[in-house]
Amino acid sequence: MSGKYLWRLGLIVALFAGGIYLLMPTYKLLTMSQQEREKMGRQALFNLKKKALNLGLDIQGGMYIVLSVDKSKVKDPNKLKDAADRVVEVIRNRVDQLGVFEPVIQKAGQDRVIVQLPGVVSKERARNIIGKTALLEFKLLADDKVFADFLKSVDDLLRKEGGAVADTSRAGPFTRLLIGYEGDVAVLEQNWDKVDSILKLPEVKKLIPPGYQILWGRTIKTKDGKKLRKLFLVKRHTPLTGAHLVDAQATLGQQQMAGQPVVHITFDRTGAVIFARLTGENVGKRLAIVLDGVVQSAPRIQERIPTGNAQITGIPSLQEAQDLAAILRAGALPVPVKVEEERIVGPTLGADSIRRGMISLAVAFILVVLFMILYYRLAGVIAVVALFANLIFILDVMAMLNATLTMPGMAGLILTVGMAVDANVLIFERIREELRKGKSFRTALEVGYANATRTILDANITTLLTALVLMFLGVGPIRGFAIVLSIGIVVNLFTSIVMTRWIFGYLIEDRKWQAVSI
Repeated sequence: MSGKYLWRLGLIVALFAGGIYLLMPTYKLLTMSQQEREKMGRQALFNLKKKALNLGLDIQGGMYIVLSVDKSKVKDPNKLKDAADRVVEVIRNRVDQLGVFEPVIQKAGQDRVIVQLPGVVSKERARNIIGKTALLEFKLLADDKVFADFLKSVDDLLRKEGGAVADTSRAGPFTRLLIGYEGDVAVLEQNWDKVDSILKLPEVKKLIPPGYQILWGRTIKTKDGKKLRKLFLVKRHTPLTGAHLVDAQATLGQQQMAGQPVVHITFDRTGAVIFARLTGENVGKRLAIVLDGVVQSAPRIQERIPTGNAQITGIPSLQEAQDLAAILRAGALPVPVKVEEERIVGPTLGADSIRRGMISLAVAFILVVLFMILYYRLAGVIAVVALFANLIFILDVMAMLNATLTMPGMAGLILTVGMAVDANVLIFERIREELRKGKSFRTALEVGYANATRTILDANITTLLTALVLMFLGVGPIRGFAIVLSIGIVVNLFTSIVMTRWIFGYLIEDRKWQAVSI
């Protein structure tokens, strides 16, 4: 088998094989169960998503949130637009760093922001990502003796107010609510409210040593399933804040922290100088890393740290470490925002959307295939091959461009199926006209393609220009529809004009067929 069209036929086969290969990650992702996703691991799943076709909120589910800027906090009305723009940028930074694929974050009016997070179905996590102020502080812990004296004074106060003459138990009225955990004072979940209410009593607040404050630690889940929070006495003065933070990265620790999630933080030059002085003057003491008033960890300063690098430890999971690092990197929101509307598009609805969309696509494809084969016979089979290639190549291009397939996009894909055969219909009818004039099939083929191509280009270019306008000026569903339509038109020109001509050329020129039934 030889001839000038043989290598072109080989190219068609290679394009088919390559196209199917590029779609394998998408197929694998769509057919994976939730258990398989969890077993796969977050990073491996993230890498798979990067190779797969992105799915929109209406297909894979997720969060839809409408935020409004607190106008009362913006004194100058002229700065409201700037404040909203900064909110959009901060939220976009946070969401991008968390690895949410194809989020939609855009302004609506002067003071509203619309956020769509495909794949995120946890209200609590979404709110933490969007609304957290991320105030990072570094505070020195009080000496153990100072803290112990404070706890004893609270016990004494409660005994006195309770009218007890003596308490023969080892623990007092307050300290019996506390436990020891990892060398610190902690409170079990069932005692949180009781301990917190005692600490908020005016009489107890007066017992706190001057220049100090009580702070809670983050929630910890022990191996036996119990929840607890540590209690810390820290200095009020904040020698260093997150204002000097330039980077924060989540990773798994090494050496003593091997396998444990940690967040590495890096300060700017000014922060590094402050941090070096802070650690140099307090070797042997403990430094509390406080995020939004909650102590994340309290490592002991082993030596002076001149590099401006530190790490936050004691984080339960790598995902929480990544969330924390993203929030720290993005910084605080410039003004408060409030949630005006939020709703969850569940994965069940997304799966149903996929199923209905695929059924529609399959029905449209089958009807077109039947019409082309019954009406144009073998030439119709060639057109069907081009149609099948058209669908594969459109999805491949979208995957390579990291475009998102939404329900309107799926509608555009179905529309493209109909448009894909339109060019072939024009070509085949032109060929038929030439055959009626008594010309040979080879001549009719050449003339038919030459005459029809000009008409096809005119029609498709005008449609493409309209689609491009919709793509660049439209938003949301309109843009999704326009993207698929634009890609479909370009791919259709190749499959309908070039690919089918190569197949005809192989049969007529290389295989020496006299004609093809049309």
